[in-house]
Formats: sequence, C-alpha cells, structure tokens
Amino acid sequence: MRTNRKTAVTLAAAVLAGAAGAGVAQASPATGGSVAPSACRPANHTAKITEAPNSAGHRHYRVTLTAPRGYEPCELAGSPTDVRFTNNGSDSGVTAGRYGGQETVVTFGPGKPVHFDIQVPNSGRGTRANEASFTLQAPGGQIPGTSFAEGTLNVATGTLIGPVQSGA
Repeated sequence: MRTNRKTAVTLAAAVLAGAAGAGVAQASPATGGSVAPSACRPANHTAKITEAPNSAGHRHYRVTLTAPRGYEPCELAGSPTDVRFTNNGSDSGVTAGRYGGQETVVTFGPGKPVHFDIQVPNSGRGTRANEASFTLQAPGGQIPGTSFAEGTLNVATGTLIGPVQSGA
C-alpha cells in the first residue's frame, strides 16, 4: 500500500506541476542529449536518514540520496522544500525552514550521491519520526513529485533543512 501512496502522490504532483508550469524545473540531465531518465525524479532514486554529529544546541541528521545505474545525472540546488515528517504514516505537525546558501549547484546521479542536513534544536521536546517527504530543487525551480527518505529521527519546532551538497 505504501508504494501505491508514493506513486499516487508522485503522479499527482507531476500532473499538477505540469499544469502550473511556472517555477517547475524539468529535471533535465546534467549532460545534454541523453534518453535515460533523470536521477532527480522521485521514482529514480533512494534516500536514507542517518544520525550525524551533533553541534552546540542541535541534533543533526543526514539525508543521503543515491541513484542506481541506468539514470542520467542531473543538477540540484538549495534546500529541499515542502518537507514533512511522519511516524508510521502519522504527520508529526512539524514544519521545517531552510538555512544556508541556496545557489550552489551540485550534480546528482549514479556514482554521485548527494546529501542534505536536518538540523533540530536540542530543546528536550521532540517528536519521533521514521520518514521524511520533500521536494527537490533544481537551478530552474522545483523537481516535480515528492521524494521519501526513511530512517529514525526526532524533530521539533525550529527544525531547519540545509542545502543539498555533493557526496554521501
């Protein structure tokens, strides 16, 4: 059932994004002329949440995106948007802001993983989550569809999402 929900959300977002037109990137390949599907499309990559080293006053989690062979590299920029956190399908109610420079462009694809940071205030009060959903950003706007990452984390009011960076 979970795959059907993801597929339905991805398809609905793609249809709505196509109808809206403005501000939507087409997840075009980093190299021109390819017929392979873009690694930036939500169905063409996987994402995993892991704990990262904490900093003063914050817990950090790393979301790493990887793409298997057969997909074309693509360009991403800035922090993912529309980030939602759920625990076993129930919305946490926590919305996330952004931090850091939003202009740096990174190449993502097979053999070129990328990651972004989830920064959570160490307030002592947190909400458990085991999945994050988000929309990736390209230099020309958002990538149609919703990506999902799985992994255990705690989120709280004031959670921020860092920009996508190269490497795992």
